[in-house]
Amino acid sequence: MIDIENQVFQKISDALTGKFDGIFISGEYVPAPSTFPFVSVIQQDCYDLQSTQDSASMENHVVVMYEVNVYSNLKTGKKSQCKAIFSAIDDVFHRLNFTKQSLNVVPNINNATIYRMTGRYTAVVSKMEVIYGR
Repeated sequence: MIDIENQVFQKISDALTGKFDGIFISGEYVPAPSTFPFVSVIQQDCYDLQSTQDSASMENHVVVMYEVNVYSNLKTGKKSQCKAIFSAIDDVFHRLNFTKQSLNVVPNINNATIYRMTGRYTAVVSKMEVIYGR
């Protein structure tokens, strides 16, 4: 199995930890974060790229998709904080050759005082962990 989830998570964590005070980053979905700003980085999809499977149907490449959620609860400036955090995340994914598929504001129905943005990034990863995206 081709798996780069830990490497991707660590690169994003490293980029955010020194730049945003008090940021909490998780590799799992958290429906109601208790610490802000909060970021979840979750590998949502991973499947074989069938066109590169060999005659034994062994995977040579996988297509991966990561979903990132950024939450802020600042009284003022929460939109700006989410955008700044996403800018840093975007830089990491682009350096890794991922392609951004979407970036949206998502109404946080459970608590409307929390601002939330969601982005999705995709790439093709080889069994040698080379990332192809753009």
